[in-house]
Amino acid sequence: MLQSDVFPGLEFQSIVVFLLCLFLASLRVGAFLVASPFFGSRMVPLPVRIVFSFALGLGAMNYVNFPSYEVLTSAAILPIIFQEIILGLVCGMLLTICFSTVILAGEKIASTSGLAFASQIDPANGAQSPVISQIFSLFLLILFFSLNGHLVAFELLFKSYDAIPLGVVSSYTAMMELGLEASNTVYEQAVLIVLPIVSLLFLMNLGIGFITKSAPQLNLFSFGFPMTILGTFFALYFSVDAIQFVFSELIDLSLNFVRLVLSGGYNGGE
Repeated sequence: MLQSDVFPGLEFQSIVVFLLCLFLASLRVGAFLVASPFFGSRMVPLPVRIVFSFALGLGAMNYVNFPSYEVLTSAAILPIIFQEIILGLVCGMLLTICFSTVILAGEKIASTSGLAFASQIDPANGAQSPVISQIFSLFLLILFFSLNGHLVAFELLFKSYDAIPLGVVSSYTAMMELGLEASNTVYEQAVLIVLPIVSLLFLMNLGIGFITKSAPQLNLFSFGFPMTILGTFFALYFSVDAIQFVFSELIDLSLNFVRLVLSGGYNGGE
């Protein structure tokens, strides 16, 4: 029995071309998922990421202008593959760098308040981090998904095929400069998060110092340490609203970095 009698109009060459196009369309999104804060963490299993990347690649095929069959089946496809992987990794790493701001801020607050010993394994990266850092990280992820930040990121990836098509070489130097700028943003935003709470803890430690100086029987460990921990809890509790606005601005800033990469402003072909 002939193949055309079983599947009319279906040829093996068409299947190969379709799979190659699906593979190319999934590279940019798949590399982004590997390097992004939530999807690239250990909380999401690798098979789920693979299936999700191919599913998003299937949806992105409507936005992609694929090269000819001769390019798809030759060595000229290799630079395109590397470009797509690098572009997706850069976008995911920019989000990860910006999201690590809250981890740095939580470590500074924990070290100042004496809560650095309260650490556990972070499910995102498998390393130990203070509990305050994990609370900040989960809070930022909840805001990110509640504000539809993941949908905005996927929309930017789909629309990026118009600004940066397949086979167009981008300016990798500009991407590196943008990554350094994002690294600088980590410390700036961490200071904005840490400064009010650390300032309050400094004033509290200053008051505890006067009290322990006037009453030596109230030493640092029996009086100052519990008061510092309770003051940290109250400061974090009453600053939730302010932290929410800072985290929202951090999400907008991280998505703006991704938008700058994918908008074509750093396209070397201009």
